[in-house]
Amino acid sequence: PAPDRNPDEVTVDDMKKALDDPKLGIKVIDVREPDEYQIARITGVPLYPLSLLPQRFTELDPNQQLYIHCKSGVRSMKALRYLREQGFKYVKSVKGGIAAWSDQIDHSVPKY
Repeated sequence: PAPDRNPDEVTVDDMKKALDDPKLGIKVIDVREPDEYQIARITGVPLYPLSLLPQRFTELDPNQQLYIHCKSGVRSMKALRYLREQGFKYVKSVKGGIAAWSDQIDHSVPKY
């Protein structure tokens, strides 16, 4: 693995695999705000805004693997730390967020 790789991060390629193969049992969530979700979103990824995570994290399974994405990877790391504090064990932040997804996976997703 590359030396600059953070063990708490996965790539957009990893996220695509998780979305393409439900048998992996990985849930992908988006922690951006609703106005951003209106501009650009990834099909099949539900919105759990970071601002509402304290009210909504109980909807998530603490034993399920979670990949969290935001716009660039900053808020998803905050969400990761928050969920870890709540006892979630298998949480990863998607490096580069939806901007990297747009660059590397799906060019039809708008950048903003």
